[in-house]
Amino acid sequence: MTMRGLTPREIVSELDRYIVGQDKAKRAVAIALRNRWRRQQVKDDLRDEIFPKNIILIGPTGVGKTEIARRLAKLAQAPFVKVEASKFTEVGYVGRDVESMIRDLVEAAISLVREEETEKVQERAAELAEDRLAELLHQGARSGPTFGFSSQSSPEKLSDAEREKLRAQIRTGTLDDQYVEVDVADSGMTFLRNFSGQGMEEIGLNMQEMFKNLPGYNKTRKKKAKVPDALKLLAQEEAQKLVDMDRVNREAITRAELSGIIFIDEIDKIASREGARSVGPDVSREGVQRDILPIVEGSTVTTKYGPVKTDHMLFIAAGAFHVTKPSDLIPELQGRFPIRVALEPLTGADLVRILKEPKNSLLKQYTALLATEGVRLHFADDAVAEIARLAQTVNERSQNIGARRLHTVMEKLLDEVSFTASERTEKDRDVAVDAAYVRDRLAELIQDEDLSRYIL
Repeated sequence: MTMRGLTPREIVSELDRYIVGQDKAKRAVAIALRNRWRRQQVKDDLRDEIFPKNIILIGPTGVGKTEIARRLAKLAQAPFVKVEASKFTEVGYVGRDVESMIRDLVEAAISLVREEETEKVQERAAELAEDRLAELLHQGARSGPTFGFSSQSSPEKLSDAEREKLRAQIRTGTLDDQYVEVDVADSGMTFLRNFSGQGMEEIGLNMQEMFKNLPGYNKTRKKKAKVPDALKLLAQEEAQKLVDMDRVNREAITRAELSGIIFIDEIDKIASREGARSVGPDVSREGVQRDILPIVEGSTVTTKYGPVKTDHMLFIAAGAFHVTKPSDLIPELQGRFPIRVALEPLTGADLVRILKEPKNSLLKQYTALLATEGVRLHFADDAVAEIARLAQTVNERSQNIGARRLHTVMEKLLDEVSFTASERTEKDRDVAVDAAYVRDRLAELIQDEDLSRYIL
């Protein structure tokens, strides 16, 4: 399905495969995604004036806020990053500045585009790798009966007939047990790796670029590997050579600017409580909001790949807002998130659906995991209903963590089976899970509120 074919209804339908309920939230993000395509169809003079309508998802933990944003980005094949608002401060004592979210998004875009470009040249890279491997095998054969084959052996030219013969042997696997010695790129000086990542961006330097031309930096080392492993190494190297990284960088910046999605979680943690005095932590919270504001409004951020504009990126914020309200955010930031969607707390019926319906449902995951040990799990409908009921009970008694409670309940329920799976005999490998089985394993924990608070 192409981006052009993704209508809002089809987007919601795709999201339904992984997320139960929350129709209002799905509808809002589907419209936001479709509006991106619509904007591309508008004439140039008006296109730059159309900005995305950012969204705030309001709801308790475990109801699907993050999953909706992540699945939306995957569906749109768009660069996506998730950041936590509470990690940013205007004084920097946590160690992150707000512009780092844009740098992270660009890195995600680079990885996305590079993977796409590498996939396009994979076939050609495989052919070139086979040619190089055939040369190494030929040179090794000419060097005599030594252990393995070296790339520094005889330089005698390989004939076309010999090359085709060796390529055929490589493909059929008749040479899989032989070794070759290949040159692989060293990953650079150890001390430079210790300064990579965020610290490099914070001080505006790219030490890898500074030192790459120094003697000994771009060195290679020899690695002895079996033919199949050597073929993979050579194919990766050839693919890297075939990919035009300058074009990848340009495309990645464009994609980050026009289709990037940034998910800002825990935005309620930086909202100041209504009526609170502007001292202490509240000053810090408001400072973070004012730091985030220019990014969301639209600004240019300098990255090691070049300047990146944030005007047309889609920002999806999320928070539980138990103590604060969206109206407690500073007015300027509120205005940049015009769409507010309240997600519904999960009911027992929702938990039943979450266990059974999604493509990656918990029941399917546990069944597949234990099947690797030969254990066959069979969940009866009354067992599923009982698991959901118990999870809902624990959520009501203690902190409501939504669907995540199902993970703790399932782990405790299947604790014995998971531990003994590798030791079971054939007659014990069929495990029928019904309501009685669930109550037998979990009833005591549920009845004892103190125990359930600690264990479930």
